[in-house]
Amino acid sequence: MKNIHRASGRYLSVCAGILILALFGGLGTIQQGDRTFLNSEVFAGTDCPQQHPPERIILNLTQQPWSSQAVTWRTMSEVSNPQAQIARVTESSDWIETAQTIQADKELVVIHDSKTAYHYSAIFASLSPNTLYAYRVGDGKCWSEWNQFKTAGKAPAPFKFVYFGDPQEEVLSMCSRIFRTAYQTAPDAAFWHFVGDLVDNGDRDAEWAGLFDALGWIPRTTPMIMLPGNHEYPDKRIVHGGDFKIFPLWRPHFTLPENGPEGLKETVYFIDYQGARLVMLNGNEQIEKQAAWLDGVLSENPQRWTIAAIHQPVYSAAERRKAKADFPLKHLFVPVFDKYSVDLVLQGHDHVYSRSARLKNNTRVQDTEKGTVYVISVCGPKFYESDNTRQDIMDKTGTGRQLFQVIRVDENRLQYESYDARGEIYDSFVLEKERTDGANNGDCGNNRGAEKR
Repeated sequence: MKNIHRASGRYLSVCAGILILALFGGLGTIQQGDRTFLNSEVFAGTDCPQQHPPERIILNLTQQPWSSQAVTWRTMSEVSNPQAQIARVTESSDWIETAQTIQADKELVVIHDSKTAYHYSAIFASLSPNTLYAYRVGDGKCWSEWNQFKTAGKAPAPFKFVYFGDPQEEVLSMCSRIFRTAYQTAPDAAFWHFVGDLVDNGDRDAEWAGLFDALGWIPRTTPMIMLPGNHEYPDKRIVHGGDFKIFPLWRPHFTLPENGPEGLKETVYFIDYQGARLVMLNGNEQIEKQAAWLDGVLSENPQRWTIAAIHQPVYSAAERRKAKADFPLKHLFVPVFDKYSVDLVLQGHDHVYSRSARLKNNTRVQDTEKGTVYVISVCGPKFYESDNTRQDIMDKTGTGRQLFQVIRVDENRLQYESYDARGEIYDSFVLEKERTDGANNGDCGNNRGAEKR
């Protein structure tokens, strides 16, 4: 955190444009000069005399979410003094007067055809656990609205989060309803977790605009965990060697932990959240380096639950992928998952749904043995045919449904529920561990109460 000082807050007037948008709910475009804006980007800020207010505001979890929180945003024109303000929310309305200001980092980003935008990031540090905060971003004159978030607890405690497979295509048109249904289903989710292919072409700014418009204000209040898929990279069949690297629009949009291997920061990382270690892997490059890093991260893991995530599946479930596509990941990561009894692996990429049995060494385990459940899901409208040749290890497969998953984690129990766009349960299962007080609550890692629907 840089240059923290007290700043006097003030109540904000509401722009007429926001009122119109709220009343009529338009999601069209507005022409302003030589630019075409989505409505949400034109009216993203309040009390903004400049032409381009803060937009694409998003919270991301840090490595220690009980004491810090990251925020990222952008403007189309440069501001000289980017900053964020934060205050602890109290019952009294004068909490704004206690706001602290921190200076933000600034980055010039080339969008396309020499057009540019300015991205900003700040990390709120020295926060208190289990505490509600309000924040806003701007430049001292032009501010966003005040948004709220709650820090994690430092000790293990129950929480829930929402997991999404690939949005990728028709994100604004077809994924908006999934995001809204997910929020209605689990409005108190601690965070949302995306496992890659957020857009179809990661080098096209217009597609990122569509993603943020589909998400609406949710990323401003619900922190996001992001990891890249293959569509955040160039096509590996065309681009090779040193030119194969993540598209330049990935890192400016997010502020993610930098505790991963060198060269893979903000794409490979881990977060500890209330008794669970969440590990993000990047299936696009430098897999061998990640496997060694993963072994180290899990060898020093004090958390009771371990959840890994990677875009490309370890056990592919799409007919067009076939088994050979997942061999490198299986060869490198499964021995590490098995060694440290990873509980759950979240995946995307295949545009189908699948849930494995509890596996170890590529086979089902007995009820009394530890094993890992591998899940693949998709939230977008693009689907492939399921591969039905792996029924020996799969407990559920399907395709043709846009889905999201709500995962509840307690000290001894992990409850997983997959929902479709109607809010109806499509699949569910439960993992249980032995209670720490010695009472028998099922074998460690036992997948009890699994349901096939």
